[in-house]
Amino acid sequence: MPKLKTKKSAAKRFRVTGSGKKIMRRKAFKNHLLERKSKERIRRRLSNIAVVHESDEPNIRLMMPYI
Repeated sequence: MPKLKTKKSAAKRFRVTGSGKKIMRRKAFKNHLLERKSKERIRRRLSNIAVVHESDEPNIRLMMPYI
């Protein structure tokens, strides 16, 4: 049986928790056009790490078979 390749784009975007049950992601909209966004929005809301929704989890696990 050949080895499965990990999608490197997914490996750079997602991390798995210590238990391996949840997948964490970064929040969107924090790379550019930041002048018009309030500091509260940038610091408090967009800086937090989020948990991937359960409906998206199977697809991400397929992209990263060895996590």
